[in-house]
Amino acid sequence: MRVFQRTIRFRPVARIGKITLLAATLFATTFPQTSQAQTEVSFQSEPLIVGNDRGGLLLERLRQLTRLSRESRPVQIRGNICFSTCTMYIGLPNTCVLPTTTFGFHGPSSHGRALSPATFDQASSIIADHYPPALREWYMETGRYRVNNMYRISGQNLINMGVRSC
Repeated sequence: MRVFQRTIRFRPVARIGKITLLAATLFATTFPQTSQAQTEVSFQSEPLIVGNDRGGLLLERLRQLTRLSRESRPVQIRGNICFSTCTMYIGLPNTCVLPTTTFGFHGPSSHGRALSPATFDQASSIIADHYPPALREWYMETGRYRVNNMYRISGQNLINMGVRSC
């Protein structure tokens, strides 16, 4: 297995409320570095079982996704609901969902308040990058524009869009 190492200087790229999104976090989430030892250990890892997760702050979820990706830890979304940033687990390669779980999608905000157009577009893109192509397209065209409410989609519909079933 080839291991690529990159040296990159990072700087803040956007401000969302009190949160600064770092290029380092986005880069690590999108292009994680793994070694053979990490990959071998991951197959022995216990899966993260996601129960009823209502979401949370984007930066915190990106940190968690980076760690899970680095560990290649499996994720099983098995709760009744997975809302907001919880839906970003879908982008991890070892994630599966139950057909009966309800997923809630909405656009980014700062604690329910509107973002500037540029920050809204950037945060929407970061979120959408964690979805398979069909879901990503729907989110960018439709799903992100509902901010104070959410679109609810069944796990079965996500499975039909290419998300792996548990």
